[in-house]
Order: sequence, then C-alpha cells, then structure tokens
Amino acid sequence: MIEIQNLTKTYGRIKAVDNISFTVEKGEILGFLGPNGAGKSTTMNILTGFISSTSGVVKVAGVDVLEKPVEVKKHIGYLPEQPPLYLDMTVNEYLDFCARLKSVPAKEWKSQKKDIMELVKVTHVSHRLIKNLSKGYKQRVGLAQALVGTPEVLILDEPTVGLDPKQIIEIRNLIKALGKNHTIILSSHILPEVSAVCDRVVIINKGKIAAIDTPENLSKALTDFSRFTVTVAGPENKVKDIISHIYGVKYLETSNKLKEDEYSYIVEADKEIDVRKPMFNQLAQHGFPILELRSLNLSLEDIFLQLTTTEEKEAV
Repeated sequence: MIEIQNLTKTYGRIKAVDNISFTVEKGEILGFLGPNGAGKSTTMNILTGFISSTSGVVKVAGVDVLEKPVEVKKHIGYLPEQPPLYLDMTVNEYLDFCARLKSVPAKEWKSQKKDIMELVKVTHVSHRLIKNLSKGYKQRVGLAQALVGTPEVLILDEPTVGLDPKQIIEIRNLIKALGKNHTIILSSHILPEVSAVCDRVVIINKGKIAAIDTPENLSKALTDFSRFTVTVAGPENKVKDIISHIYGVKYLETSNKLKEDEYSYIVEADKEIDVRKPMFNQLAQHGFPILELRSLNLSLEDIFLQLTTTEEKEAV
C-alpha cells in the first residue's frame, strides 16, 4: 500500500532524511518511531505531499506522490499532532467543510458522516462549537476529519498526546478497530501504546533507519540470551541448585520472596536452548511446582534506547 524507496531530503548541508526505504502492507499498523529531529515529521510530510523530496520515490496505492500529489491525497487521511480544527465551527460544520475540501459527493456524505461520527463517538457533540470541547473530543474531531472520504491510508502523528489515561485507551482501541479497514502509520512517543497497537515498527535515527521488525523479533536480535522470571514453591537453596544445573542456564538470581518457601527467580539462558521443559521436569520430579513463568524480553523502550543511544555513542 505504501512504498518508500531511497528517500532523501536535504536542507542545505543537512540531511533530514538519508536514503531510507521501507514498505507498509495493506491492513498493517506500522509504528514510526525516532527521537526528536530524527526525520519522522519530514518523512510524513513528504508522504502526505506537504513537502517534496530531494530524491527517491514515494508511492501510495501505486501512485507516485511527486507525479500525482492530488491523486495521492485522495488515498490519505492525516491527523497531525495539532489537529487542524476551526474552533468557531460546530463539529457538523467542520466535517461538512472537510467533505467539501475532499470533494466527497453530497449523496454519499450524509451516511458517511453519520458512520464517522458514530465511530469516533462525537455524535452527541455534533452541534457544539469545537472551541468548547475538551482536549479529548478535539482529538476525536481531528481523527474524524482524517476519515472523511474513506481513505485507505491513515497517518496519525501523536494521536493521544495530552489525553488522560481513559481517553488514551479509547483512542488506542479506536486505532485498532480502524486497522481492520485501513493501512495505518502511527507516530508516537508513548512506546507502550505502539507495542499494544502496531504490527511492526520502523525506528529512525539521524535520518537513517535503525531497525524494521516486530518488537518481539527486535528483542531477540538485540540479546544473546533469553530472560524470564519463574515463581516456584519450594526451598530456595534446593530450587536454585536444580535450575542452575540445567543445561543452557547462564545466570540465576532470587528476585523476590513471596511467602515461606515460595520465591521468584530471574533466569537467563542461551537463546538457542529452550530450558523451560527440562526446568519444569526437574522441578516436578522434586515436588516443587512452578506457579508462574513470564518472559522478560526487551521492552520497546529498551529497544528504542539501545538502538538510538548506540548510534549516538558510535558517532562521538
């Protein structure tokens, strides 16, 4: 659905985007991450046709952004970090205005507007002035304008910034629902949100792509071991002796005492060796049941920091 090939954007001697390439498949939700000044906004502005590239090719639904920018914009709904709202309009007036800008046929717009407002849950405020709405509802109205014209692609830049926890969960669930019928690029500094919503992530740093993959695969690639926590009912010294002698276990420590003869342990093992089955069998033979086993793979925050700070150190 989206193809970016060898994209470069320079401002004088500065390369804001440096020869990046990636694709986004139809129906995929892609997280687009990077520190401030990494080139995220520049890339999204090129993708939406707001600015032109210095070199490279960007296509949306097979249409070249540079050659047919107006045609490309028909396929894209864009929600910038600050929604482009006219505060003295009502929600109804604003969405009608957006529909006219996007040349949505009048006979289609009535039912489309009803569906959009119900989807983003602004029907009950449709006659209110936008300036009198809360931050959360303004964000919903901004998302509604991105959906006008039923575009195949949605580009969402910090869609939950400034929202309270309840509003964040609501918008997150809405993005998931939209992913069933739209291809989505989501840029956010709230990394747990990206992990919860996105199928893959692209991490960009200093204008270059630092990584493209699922968070799970990136976590595996960046570590030389598997790491997990296990809670076992049994004497601490005996349990540690059993686990530490299992082939593949590299490191073991007690992390928490829950109650008498019930402890949690952190285990690190060779990532090529699955130690879970032999650990279960050995502990079961001694009558020490496993009460919980949980992976401790790198979080998206860990991955992000490791990739971006490593490149910074190498550049020094």
